[in-house]
Amino acid sequence: MDPDPGPSQQNADVLADQVKAVHRNYPTGVTVITTSIDDQPYGLAVNAFSSVSLDPPTVLFCVNQHSKTHAHLMAADVVGINILGFDQGDVAAVFASSGGDKFASLSWHTGLHGAPMIDGAAARLQARIEDRHSVGTHTVFYCTVVHAEAAEHEPLVYLRGSFIDGKQVNELAQRP
Repeated sequence: MDPDPGPSQQNADVLADQVKAVHRNYPTGVTVITTSIDDQPYGLAVNAFSSVSLDPPTVLFCVNQHSKTHAHLMAADVVGINILGFDQGDVAAVFASSGGDKFASLSWHTGLHGAPMIDGAAARLQARIEDRHSVGTHTVFYCTVVHAEAAEHEPLVYLRGSFIDGKQVNELAQRP
């Protein structure tokens, strides 16, 4: 029996579209990953963020290698992970775009470990990058958390191409 030659390009394109459709149906928090290189802040929105371990406290996030911020993250030692609040859809839109000074009209401060931290976020982590792995078109960054803080308001959620605020999340959760 001949080994499976793998999917044809047409089948691969269909599979890619099907996988995207599945991911669009999976709600995620909206995070902005930030770093500072030579006192210049950089950042981008990501939804591929996850806890890995509590002992030691470890998280990961994934960034497309074609992103303009990717090179800065490759050069960084410390990052800020800003889990946006329910009322920060406008902030998410700024960081989801490419180019420009994303911090110009934003309220933010430098965290204890040097990473830019977005004011008003539902939660913030500062983390030290421990490892980077290239996987397909993305780099997976593994980080040890060195500082964590959470606010008392709901996070912004991304589902089916739209932002859902905390009030909508609470309403959905209360449906029978």
